[in-house]
Amino acid sequence: MEESKNRTDNSTSSNDITPRATGIGGIFFFTENPKETREWYAKNLGLEVNDWGSTFESRNISNPEEINSLQWSPFKKGDEYFLPSKKDFMINYRVQNIEALVSKLKENGVTVLDEIASYDYGKFVHILDAEDNKIELWEPI
Repeated sequence: MEESKNRTDNSTSSNDITPRATGIGGIFFFTENPKETREWYAKNLGLEVNDWGSTFESRNISNPEEINSLQWSPFKKGDEYFLPSKKDFMINYRVQNIEALVSKLKENGVTVLDEIASYDYGKFVHILDAEDNKIELWEPI
């Protein structure tokens, strides 16, 4: 209980706009057969799946009214969405203040692969980490 209290006390306020990652927004990985993989996870682990995978929802401990989601998605092995990374996975990080974060990343010499794109469900941009793993950054609406 004390550990939980300390985590809560050290969290940022809902007014914090520091450009940073705030959580994991998605886990994407290659598989030979995405449909069979989704079906296996549905049958054996009870995931509610659709054509894109499965969405897990959780509440923000600092702001219980806020519901966050994590997207779990198997991709067909070799899908170009992961390029230029040669890895079999990609992680999506939920972020805040994406514009300022991208500016900070550029100042730090991080490779930013594209411009920030806006959709009904948030803003996205892709970067490479120090080992050339493609990372997706997502600022939800």
